[in-house]
Amino acid sequence: MQISIVTVAYRAEATIGQAIGSVAAQDHPDVEHIVIDGASPDLTLEVVRAMMRPGMIVLSEPDRGIYDALNKGIARASGDVIGLIHADDFLAHPQVLSKVAAAFEDPDVEAVYGDLDYVARDNPNRIRRHWTAGPFMTDKLRHGWMPPHPTLYLRRQIFEAWGTYDTGYRIAADYDAVLRYFGRGQIRSAYIPEVLVKMRTGGISNCNIRRILQKSAEDYRALRHNRIGGLSALAAKNLSKIPQFVLPGRNA
Repeated sequence: MQISIVTVAYRAEATIGQAIGSVAAQDHPDVEHIVIDGASPDLTLEVVRAMMRPGMIVLSEPDRGIYDALNKGIARASGDVIGLIHADDFLAHPQVLSKVAAAFEDPDVEAVYGDLDYVARDNPNRIRRHWTAGPFMTDKLRHGWMPPHPTLYLRRQIFEAWGTYDTGYRIAADYDAVLRYFGRGQIRSAYIPEVLVKMRTGGISNCNIRRILQKSAEDYRALRHNRIGGLSALAAKNLSKIPQFVLPGRNA
């Protein structure tokens, strides 16, 4: 099984090396890594080129935002399964993709996901939040549930049947896609109950109050568009983040 990983980057010279290195360290034997750079004005592309290896595809050109870049990467992917690692994130250990591939050995499984740690931007060994996704059940969508997007792997056929990211959303196209796939698409999923990805804090969706409000407005629009729920689902989605900050023993 070939797994394609899409990484999008812009001004990521400080972190993209760790993202690429975590993919290169995987023990799964068939990995395609597609890096889409938005014509970064810093040294991002130079870092990427210095780490080039067989199985990597690199494109650097202006784009219309992160979801446009993700769509470009998905269009170029040739794998049976497609996942993503953002330039600020990295895979938690070298066996992540082998475990993902093992879950997809069940031909009925169309999506695989796991848990996620949010880590400090200046110290990725320090955990700030922990997201335990849990197994999927359809009614969870109406209570604000979604899998951690950076841990989500999908069969190619899901993108072909249900589309890629709607660039009409600036921040919440990933949530819209999850609602479309898990809600309207009723895809069958497998949950790996362990941390698959480490994600640095300070992303675009929560960097300031204006972004947080924009994210909430787009989340609500996605819920209504996909006929999953409304304000109660949005409130539950935001409240569900509170337990992620309770990390007994994780910050020792």
